[in-house]
Amino acid sequence: MVAKISVGSSVYGALAYNAEKINKEKGRVLDTNKIYNDGSGNIDIRRAFEDFKLWMPQSTRAEKTMMHISLNPHPDDKLSEAQYTQLAHEYMEKMGFGDMPYLIVKHEDIDRHHIHIVALRVRQDGTAISTKNNYYRSKEITRELERKYGLHTAEHQKITPDMPITKVDPNGDIKRQIANTVKMVGMRYRFQTMGEFNAILGLYNVKCEQTDGKVNGREYHGLVYFATDDSGKVIASPFKASRLGKFASRTAIDSRFEKAADKIDVRPTKRTVAEVMAQSSSKDDFIAGLKEKNIDLVLRHTEDGRIYGATFIDHNTMTVLNGSRLGKEFSANALDRWFNNPVEKPVIQPAPHESEGNRLQLSGGYHHAPEPDTPRQERQTTHQDSQGHQSRDYDDSSMFDGLGGLFSVGPAYDPQEEAFYREMQRRRKKKKRGPRL
Repeated sequence: MVAKISVGSSVYGALAYNAEKINKEKGRVLDTNKIYNDGSGNIDIRRAFEDFKLWMPQSTRAEKTMMHISLNPHPDDKLSEAQYTQLAHEYMEKMGFGDMPYLIVKHEDIDRHHIHIVALRVRQDGTAISTKNNYYRSKEITRELERKYGLHTAEHQKITPDMPITKVDPNGDIKRQIANTVKMVGMRYRFQTMGEFNAILGLYNVKCEQTDGKVNGREYHGLVYFATDDSGKVIASPFKASRLGKFASRTAIDSRFEKAADKIDVRPTKRTVAEVMAQSSSKDDFIAGLKEKNIDLVLRHTEDGRIYGATFIDHNTMTVLNGSRLGKEFSANALDRWFNNPVEKPVIQPAPHESEGNRLQLSGGYHHAPEPDTPRQERQTTHQDSQGHQSRDYDDSSMFDGLGGLFSVGPAYDPQEEAFYREMQRRRKKKKRGPRL
């Protein structure tokens, strides 16, 4: 039996979540402790909330006053409602919540039936039941109950490097599937914006939205996750990041944005996409060619069908890149013009070492002259970071105008020069971030 425990400050929110299951005839109240229960299996949220408030102290130092627990037996264990109720009461007693007010609800929204328990963790004198070592205490208790009642041993599903990421199955445990998808995508792929994050999630029928606002005068900034069908339509109630795990939080995702900025190298993806584009004659041809190279192209359209977003997902380098990061010829506007008019196919700017007519011979070697018709400003792309500030990314070749060919990977590739190139990139990024205080 797997127990999942979360602590929070909103008893009403936990009650509302369970009431929603009951209203959809996918759940029922099994029993309560110190909370009114009319025996119908339904829940009166206002009445239950008032009962919980009666047990709340006038003041407490605890910020998180409640716990929301789910007990999940092995799928092969088929338990009656009386058995679920008995397990819940024994579990709460052993966890130290025997004298606390709590409510037990059975969920039947997936094939693997399970129970949820909403409980206070703050006593009337203002002290709180400790959550220290909750995971280990809970695991010992669930193993004890499995042995006592002859239940199968159930474990959390472990994420392994070779585990495939699959689309959300509407008939399965949606919350678990979304959590696994978000965790595996975060572990394996690099992305720098919410749009890029959503592009990779969308391949597996998951969507993420930012939530900003105020509650009781306090600002909050969070994320909410949705399960969708293949067309992007939401098919289930959303899940707050806090219900999935810390890895899904806004802080965690923003941190991934920042770390990815120092690790992503767009050049391999850009070379591959450019090669496919040069050989393609249409939208379908281009997308199919990318698929053969293990790259997905995610397009976002306005209501009138115009492309306003294009993201390349390179499963070879595990990077997610908006088209503008690769160059203006791969941007949404350029692709929209091409797909609607074949003669508007973007002109791929050759890498400096490929332009034989644009070289000057210096000191016994070849040296690239700047391109006079391409202003530096046109080679800049502007994007917003996770805090909403604008920053500029420069095309790799524009970093050293007049020295581009020296640092290009090609037939004359030199490891020492490439190391110097990377060092210059590192210094540029460090200068952009500013000194550490």
